[in-house]
Amino acid sequence: MSGLPVLTILIALPLIAGVLCLFASAQAARWIALLSTLAGFAIGIWMWIAFVPGGPQWQFTEHVALASDFSWALGIDGIALLLTELTLFLMPICILASWRSIERRVPEYMAAFLLMDALMVGVFAAQDLFLFYVFFEGGLIPMYLIIGVWGGAERIKASYKFFLYTFLGSVLMLVAMIYMVATSGTTSIPQLMAYDFPPQVQTWLWLAFLASFAVKLPMWPVHTWLPDAHVQAPTAGSVILAGVLLKMGGYGFVRFSLPMFPDASAQFIPLMFALSAVAVIYTSLVALVQRDMKKLIAYSSVAHMAFVTFGLFAMNRQGIEGALIVMLSHGLVSSALFLVVGVIYDRMHTREIAQYGGLSNNMPGYALLFMLFTMASVGLPGTSGFVGEFLSLMGTYKASTWGAIAGTTGIILGACYMLYLYWRVAFGTARTAEAAAMPDLSAREWWLLGPIAAGVLWMGVYPESFLAPMRQDVGYLLQRLERVAPPGDSQPTAGKPPLKVIDAEGAHE
Repeated sequence: MSGLPVLTILIALPLIAGVLCLFASAQAARWIALLSTLAGFAIGIWMWIAFVPGGPQWQFTEHVALASDFSWALGIDGIALLLTELTLFLMPICILASWRSIERRVPEYMAAFLLMDALMVGVFAAQDLFLFYVFFEGGLIPMYLIIGVWGGAERIKASYKFFLYTFLGSVLMLVAMIYMVATSGTTSIPQLMAYDFPPQVQTWLWLAFLASFAVKLPMWPVHTWLPDAHVQAPTAGSVILAGVLLKMGGYGFVRFSLPMFPDASAQFIPLMFALSAVAVIYTSLVALVQRDMKKLIAYSSVAHMAFVTFGLFAMNRQGIEGALIVMLSHGLVSSALFLVVGVIYDRMHTREIAQYGGLSNNMPGYALLFMLFTMASVGLPGTSGFVGEFLSLMGTYKASTWGAIAGTTGIILGACYMLYLYWRVAFGTARTAEAAAMPDLSAREWWLLGPIAAGVLWMGVYPESFLAPMRQDVGYLLQRLERVAPPGDSQPTAGKPPLKVIDAEGAHE
């Protein structure tokens, strides 16, 4: 496969399968979607094996000029690799999660999911500025349809709110992109990452990109679209929204804001820390009083993504690596928690916490996996949640003591609302006869949750396998930030190169 355009294949495969779904029966569409996403995941495994940590920064590159200022340019570094793998891993799980719960317009539903699959891979693989924008904005359309057509009772309002928030924020980003191309003379993202814009211009460009990435992440106070979108979306829609779409905001900060506008990024560190502190504490308190399980997990997502902005704008190795691990971990854990809610919703058709209780008695397998994902969300050592939050807090502490205190407060509050949720659902006695009579996980549901549980434990026990691919790319980013980063012993020593891989076993200095 080394001579094939692998990234183009990953984008084209779900698009072709989506077209086929539109002309197939409901059951055939399900199988087409599942087989195509499994094929994409198999290609992703090959990419993971073939990727060379410490090798060329950009691998699997492709470039075809389409117009004077537009190219089909694809390539991934270690950071994009991990987020692409997360996307390819979650897509077949989303298809399986929709196998029985979606009964109307099944071919169109599967086609929308496959279109979103292609667009999400394109976001992480794009190396042309305008190509990135096409993929980034294109992802709004299938998600808008998934919420608006297959969502809950108030799906129309939620879908419009989702679309308007994310689209309006991105208009300013497009204006900034046009200016950047006119100034630098290139649409190449790798070249723009090394281009030095004047400091006074960086401020405006940074704010324009913030308008888009802050909504997508989402950051307080532009997070209000997220709980409504999650509550109204079908289970698989919530999985892909929390698992991948939110990560595009964090990816945007890593790929654009920090390397392209380092002076402005340093200028706005107090603002980003203040917004992150409010988000992690305020949304945790809001989560504590929720009665709807989906809404509680949605608010917890806002709190957890605040650790991403804390770590990234600490501008040191521990903070940035921790933020990236938080993104990967949250992609797994939040997806699993929404699936856990979907399992019991399919049985009782309610997400009200008060309707459940005592599920550990009649659903022990369900209670076991729910406990694992709850502990990962809390940040228990040995799970993926601990690794990212520990590194992010360590990096934040080196840049800001009060920021680390706010983050730690958020972890304590996170333990409160997640354990309170688990206690009310799994322990005690069943509050309704329907809850007491629910059967345990089926074989299909084990296949949904089992792989994610394995990933959560793998990342928690052996995080080096996820840190190694990104280590060199974090080093390149630190080189751009070295001049403006807050003081801290994680910065490279004068005259020495940043931390980098020196052998295939992952040893480093």
